Amino acid sequence: MKQALANALQERGYETLTQVQEAVTQPEVEGRDLLVSAQTGSGKTVGFGLALAQDLLGEDEAFGDAAAPLALVIAPTRELALQVKHELGWLYRGAGARIASCVGGMDMRDERRALERGAHIVAATPGRLRDHIARGSIDLSQVRGVVLDEADEMLDLGFREDLEFILSEAPEDRRTLLFSATVPPAIASLAETFQRDAMRIKTAGETKQHADIEYRLMSVAQADAENAIINVLRFYEAPSSIVFANTRAAVNRLAARLTNRGLPVVTLSGELSQTERSHALQAMRDGRARVCVATDVAARGIDLPGLELVVHAELPSNHETLLHRSGRTGRAGRKGVSALIAPPKARSKALRLLKWAKLTAEHCEAPSADDVLARDEERILADPVWQEPVAENEQAGVQTLLDTFTPEQIAATYLRLFRSRHSAPEDLRPADTPEPRKERKERKAFGPSVWFSLSGGREAGADPRKVLPMLCKAGNIDRDAIGAIRVQDNETFAEISEGAVAGFLKALDGKTELEPGAVLTQLAEAPELAPAPRRGPGGPKGGFKGDRKPKPHRGKEDGPKPYRGKDSAEKPYRAKSERSEDNRPPRKEWKDKPAREERSEPRSDARPSKPKPAVTAKPKGASDPSKRMARPGAPAAKPFKSKGPKPPVGKPNSKKNKARAAAGLTAKGGKGGDARPKRKPAGPAKHR
Repeated sequence: MKQALANALQERGYETLTQVQEAVTQPEVEGRDLLVSAQTGSGKTVGFGLALAQDLLGEDEAFGDAAAPLALVIAPTRELALQVKHELGWLYRGAGARIASCVGGMDMRDERRALERGAHIVAATPGRLRDHIARGSIDLSQVRGVVLDEADEMLDLGFREDLEFILSEAPEDRRTLLFSATVPPAIASLAETFQRDAMRIKTAGETKQHADIEYRLMSVAQADAENAIINVLRFYEAPSSIVFANTRAAVNRLAARLTNRGLPVVTLSGELSQTERSHALQAMRDGRARVCVATDVAARGIDLPGLELVVHAELPSNHETLLHRSGRTGRAGRKGVSALIAPPKARSKALRLLKWAKLTAEHCEAPSADDVLARDEERILADPVWQEPVAENEQAGVQTLLDTFTPEQIAATYLRLFRSRHSAPEDLRPADTPEPRKERKERKAFGPSVWFSLSGGREAGADPRKVLPMLCKAGNIDRDAIGAIRVQDNETFAEISEGAVAGFLKALDGKTELEPGAVLTQLAEAPELAPAPRRGPGGPKGGFKGDRKPKPHRGKEDGPKPYRGKDSAEKPYRAKSERSEDNRPPRKEWKDKPAREERSEPRSDARPSKPKPAVTAKPKGASDPSKRMARPGAPAAKPFKSKGPKPPVGKPNSKKNKARAAAGLTAKGGKGGDARPKRKPAGPAKHR
């Protein structure tokens, strides 16, 4: 290992290398293409940085002047590419490396100027790097090594064509390193195409996923899912944590809810610009924010120091995403917790995801308010400040408190002040609590009322939806003052509250015709209403079941088809008991038909038959030309006669034609004589 890299690791606090870092720095893998699979958080970034050191530096301990890039590191997301730049920056700082980035969302002109100034290593996303290659902004002729970080994710995101284009533009003698959490068939195919005799490296951590992560499946009532997230964050009080949701709308809703509870929150989703994403991650690293609410855009490669808690507010769509989400914690030997919020509707899905990912989770209920407060008391008692002696400048204040208040008052005040600086937990219902059903509001009685009648009913097209606004407008009353509206065949009745009748009549001012044909009359008592007929499908508009007549049988005018059931005399019904033993109806008896009588004399009413003419046999091959088939009106066929030699075509006086005629040739070179002339093929006969 180069001394500059060893010094950088020592300054960073590395005492021992991880399994993947040890595997890629062995002497037998030097100079070979590698296909490495290791779980997230195993130190792959530092691993391929150490693996490329010999190819980039050679025998030197430091880089020379920067010109064309010597190595490319390709990552699926902008955040991961910038993180790779940051990690390789401190690793190669002692060697004098200059590292540039080419990622989407950043100003392409600034990236072009940085490449023109020179860079030893370029960290990029596939799409932006392909744009630079197509524009001629980057020179790949000096590239000695190419690293594909999170290669499986790049293929899932549809970057296969971009990767093939980039690798085809790089020199063939380069070294290609593929790092991936899993090795599906697509990755294996890519390795066979663009790697030469690649060495497969599988770390021991791959067989046991996320050994440093404690998975907890937390049951919660359906209506308390978001309240459970607040309690989980308060229960663990991690220095930094991530809450994952599936959509941007859910991210914004959760962020607003947590911000209202006093938690320092940032968001991370696809709708943010690259600058906003960078500021959010920097706030998490600086400690200005403790909770990051994100979509799956942060599930790959994001490394936040001190991240101890991952909360799945919404379950992912597959187990691979679950592993990558949870892999944000428990990195490089640190411990972490991955909490799955599972309401009753999502519990079966959570069990399937854990089974497919081969993970074992602890089943428990979400922390209640009492659990959170008890955990707060434990943190208070475990605080090392209790073990520190009282300083001299604190003696006077402590004595004043002891003289003024009792120890119980001082302890209670301290506890209240501690809780005031933290968000209060939520009261959760038991996880098996059924969802509350919406109670139907009982309709209140309308009370005393007065009935009015309107001329015109169902036959005139009256409808309650037309009558209600007409009464409100004409009488200047609210719709709540109108009760039942009953439409009859030729009349419509409306019920108006007794307290609103005086104002209603006053607004009418003696007017009885509200609209043309709608005359209003006040009734002394409630009318006798006929039962409303039920509407039937298929009838005319405004029709009812009682108004329809039975349709006659199709094709007959004398009514429906007669019934032929077991009670019909036309076709007697044969009971099952009358059938034979094999459950078949008995066969009909065979009736022999009478033999046909032979007649020696012809029938008297028979039509006389015409005598047939005698037919004489003709010899074979003979035919009568007069009885040939011919079209009507066509001339009779004539025997073929030779027309003799054809006359010469062209100028008759030319010497050439005279010589041809003397030799028996035509002007075109063909022979004359008895040659049969060509005939045009006969077309179809025309209708006359």
